[in-house]
Amino acid sequence: MKNQHSNHLLLLAFATLLISTSGPLGKFIDLPTPVIIWWRCALGALFLFLFCTYKKISIKIKSKRDLPTTVLSALFLGTHWITYFYALKLSNVAIGMLSLFTFPVITALLEPFFIKSKLDLTHVALGVMVLIGIYILAPDLNFENSHVKGILFGLFSAFCYALRNLIIKQHVNRYNGTVIMLHQIIILSIVLIPFVFIMGTNNISTQYPYVITLALLTTAIGHSLFIHSFKYFSVSTASIIGSIQPIFGIIIAFMFLNEIPKTNTFIGGALILITVVIESIRSKKNSA
Repeated sequence: MKNQHSNHLLLLAFATLLISTSGPLGKFIDLPTPVIIWWRCALGALFLFLFCTYKKISIKIKSKRDLPTTVLSALFLGTHWITYFYALKLSNVAIGMLSLFTFPVITALLEPFFIKSKLDLTHVALGVMVLIGIYILAPDLNFENSHVKGILFGLFSAFCYALRNLIIKQHVNRYNGTVIMLHQIIILSIVLIPFVFIMGTNNISTQYPYVITLALLTTAIGHSLFIHSFKYFSVSTASIIGSIQPIFGIIIAFMFLNEIPKTNTFIGGALILITVVIESIRSKKNSA
């Protein structure tokens, strides 16, 4: 059991690392945001379909009752991605990712309404610690229009992401995580087609390496593994452990975009890491 729990934690951490590449990639790719998301979904769906075919995994929706929640969660996911990428483009990777990572707090507050359980005050406390870490971690915020808009887009993205995760939680015991992700990005590929014709994809020939990385590593593998973790962790637990994403994202941005972190980045980052360690230990005790 202990080894299994450690393996599940490692997979969740690996998923978090892969998903964290979305911040630098979203900032770097030179295409309109809805078009980036369409390419992300279309290519990601292709990769997941090929994987399911190779593994002979059924991709059929087992019950018509699952269709409304699948569509609704897909729309929340698409809104989350689009508003998150706008947050990145309006500000920077640090501000965009950090404003998004209010979602563990939102998740902890909303989860009792979805699973009819009592509010876990420890989750709220850990979520507040993440918020404090985010406040310290953020660079000197200049509340001019672009930064304010970036933060607001990031907060709204966090709300949509929390709702999507809570809605999709009820599917994880009946569907493979890869299949859930495939259903969602197929829906988004269809919904976003008009934006491709309206906004165009003129620069796509120079952006393929980055778009493919976003579709394969971040979306197809990273998000599938993250959904898979819901089988073994509550959404709140997975979200709080996933709060390490801004650390990964800021490191990647430093390496590839030359966005240099300041002292407060390390202080706030340490607080977030402590929160992740605490929740990891708590989740291990609860599973024992």
